[in-house]
Amino acid sequence: LCLLKLRSAISGCPPIQVIMAAFRAALRLTSRLAPRPAVFASRAPLAPLSTRFFSAGDKVAQVLQSELKHEEEQYEQAKEITSFLKNSPFKLVDVEGDVNMALEREVGDKTVRIEFQLTSPFATDQFEGEEAENEATELSITVEGKSGAGIAFYCSTQTGEDHRYVIGNVKSYASAEERDSVTGYNGPEFEDLDDKLQEAFDEYLGELGMNSEVCDFVDAMASDKEQREYVRWLRITKKML
Repeated sequence: LCLLKLRSAISGCPPIQVIMAAFRAALRLTSRLAPRPAVFASRAPLAPLSTRFFSAGDKVAQVLQSELKHEEEQYEQAKEITSFLKNSPFKLVDVEGDVNMALEREVGDKTVRIEFQLTSPFATDQFEGEEAENEATELSITVEGKSGAGIAFYCSTQTGEDHRYVIGNVKSYASAEERDSVTGYNGPEFEDLDDKLQEAFDEYLGELGMNSEVCDFVDAMASDKEQREYVRWLRITKKML
């Protein structure tokens, strides 16, 4: 009975068509299961890390060298500096790499010290189209005895011909420890003092050598120091590369 049913099913379909249909089905199944080759985008080989590092370093060094050459060619020290140091009783204290500077002299048994720092040659509060004015330089004038006691005047330079500096506070101290204390009393505002006392202090500073020439020097030296330190920075940075 089973044999008769099989023959009846086969007899309804030509043998060659059965074989071809089975072959195509097997072929489709095989193509789905077969692994496909991976496709990668072509990319240029990367240079070794050391090569890339040194080529970037060389580029920085070249730019630094160009900037250094330009700054050295443009640099010229102001005449006020050389003239002041030649004729003034003050001696300049200036150390490479240190932003602080000082003028020192001895007056009797006391040491007079005018301290100030380098300043940027560019004004930070100038609006476009305005004329740049000389930037004020903050400074302190200390008069100190052998015991360490003294008086400190906190000042800043200003433009003008009559009086080239203004006094902010006047601090007195009994010792070096009190002078350097961050919680010490800084003294009264100069403008709050009696007019006669203000005038007396002003004459006292004049006798110690504080005048317009000192202010001219301080302003010029503050800018000159910034320029020299920048050139030094260029040299050190280039050497490291």
